[in-house]
Amino acid sequence: MSSKNVSRRAVIKSSALGLLAVSIPNIVFSKNSNSIASFFTTTESLSLNYPSIDNEIVSTVVGASHFNLEKLKKLLNKRPELSRATWDWGFGDWETAIGAASHVGRRDIVSFLMSKGARPDVFTFAMLGEYETVKSIIQAQPSIPEILGPHGITLLQHAKNGLRSDDLTLKQQNNSKKLIDYLEELGNADLKPKHKTLSVSDSEKYLGDYIYGDGELDGFSIKRNMQDNICLGRLGSYGGSLYLKSNNKFSYNYMPSVEISFTLEEDKVISLTVNELDFTITAKKTN
Repeated sequence: MSSKNVSRRAVIKSSALGLLAVSIPNIVFSKNSNSIASFFTTTESLSLNYPSIDNEIVSTVVGASHFNLEKLKKLLNKRPELSRATWDWGFGDWETAIGAASHVGRRDIVSFLMSKGARPDVFTFAMLGEYETVKSIIQAQPSIPEILGPHGITLLQHAKNGLRSDDLTLKQQNNSKKLIDYLEELGNADLKPKHKTLSVSDSEKYLGDYIYGDGELDGFSIKRNMQDNICLGRLGSYGGSLYLKSNNKFSYNYMPSVEISFTLEEDKVISLTVNELDFTITAKKTN
């Protein structure tokens, strides 16, 4: 049998048997050989990246961390390690569960995630208005304010989003405002790469679905998000914002190694091309 034709089930069974042969005395096999098969009855249901946690679960946790505390409680009360879930929304736009809650200003979700073991970072502390903590981090590493958070959201914007809650105490409000003043005075806590302005009317021609293969999900969708930016996501889904760099060329959430370009014929978009380092893929517009 060639190695290319070995099934994943066979690999799992072979690996498991190898371990068992090392760790269990031969007498076990001789007396209980009929029961060994029970070790393998669930292998068909394992995800392809097992023993890593299934991508669908990770995506669900990070997605829910933006707004759905009750759903998170159901998931994390059973499995607290999910509090550290991290998801790539596309092209290296990594976001942790606590990072999601931080950039939308959900103090309650942040608090719950930390109670389950989530690791706060400087963006979390900025959202919480932790003036002394954030200041000490910046003093230790002055370039910190220029680092962008998930989706290209700045440190200053995280601090401002910490004021979104309606039930903040006066102390929390004052701490957040003090931190915001400090970050604004620094002058580099709200910097983003420069991009050109794209009007809503000019963006219309890019909207639609783009196909690059025969699979059901082999494609991208260009949609308009709540901020009126066009965004690129998996086929049928929303995704990261596209920022205009030059004629029909965009960055994806300020990812430095990725460029999205569109090909036009007579001012009509016919395809998009994703360029990331040594990989390029072109998708044809279908509508």
